[in-house]
Parts: sequence; C-alpha cells; structure tokens
Amino acid sequence: MQFFSGFSLQNEKEFFKDYIDESEYCVAGFSYGAIKALAFVKTQLQMGVRVDRLQLLSPAFFQTKEKKFKKLQLMGYKKNKQKYLESFMQSCFAPYSVQKVQQVETKEEELQELLEYVWNDEDFAYLEKKGVVVEVFLGGKDSIIDVEGAREFFLQNAIVTYIKDANHFLQIN
Repeated sequence: MQFFSGFSLQNEKEFFKDYIDESEYCVAGFSYGAIKALAFVKTQLQMGVRVDRLQLLSPAFFQTKEKKFKKLQLMGYKKNKQKYLESFMQSCFAPYSVQKVQQVETKEEELQELLEYVWNDEDFAYLEKKGVVVEVFLGGKDSIIDVEGAREFFLQNAIVTYIKDANHFLQIN
C-alpha cells in the first residue's frame, strides 16, 4: 500500500485507518497527496505494474475557485509562511479541535500546484479502462476544498463516499 501525504504533512495516514485499504495493490493520497497518488498510479500502469484501487481522501479540489482566491492564498503564504500554515491546519480540522500531526518544510511551488491542479475526466477513463477502482472520500464540513464542486465532479468518475459531518481529515468531532 502506497500512501501520499497532504500539503505540509507527513505520517498522517493513521487519521484515515477506517477508510484505507491496506492491500498491496492499493494507492491512497490525502488532499495534495491525492494529486500525487493519481500521477503515481498512471505511471505505474504505464510501466505494467498492477494497481487495483486508488483512494483519494479529501482530494485537493480548487478548480472551481476564482483566481482571486488562489492569488490571496499564495500572497498569504509568501507574506508569513508560519502563520499561513497554522491557519491552514486550523481550517483542516474545523469545525473540530486541531489534532497533532507531523508537518514538513513546504515550498511555494507545492501550494501553487495544488491550487492550480485541474482534475480531468480523461485520467479517470484511463484508470477505468485499466481496471482500477477509484474511491473518493469527502467530508461535508470540509472548509479547505470546494466540497460540492468536488462531489459533482467525482460522482461522474469514481465511487464517492460523502461523510456529512466530517472535516478535511474526515473526522467527525
């Protein structure tokens, strides 16, 4: 089982133990890590490596957000990275209390990549053709991503589990 971490995070896989399939042929990614997980699976399949399942946990979904929103995010990050990341973590866990999670050094380019990334139907058609089951988990109280936009997009391309009262970390209280 291969797991890809979210923006500025490491070792947060434990938060998703109730959702993740630990099998050898599963790949999972949380938030920004969902983008990386999809790219990894596509590469693996092109090399003939078996992948049965791709699990996207609160995938970073900002393609419906206005340019102004994205610009403000980048400006906030550039102005005071530490303050931005603290606020980001509070938003990840909202409306519940912040949990302890390991963080790593980040780069502006990573934030820009996740804000500008566009999910597309062709990637999911390719995965389906290769026999990969795609599961997406979304929290209804996620204050990081455009949950409704993500839900609308992924319902056309994957099996979606919508957890009404869950936050970005898919936690309920």
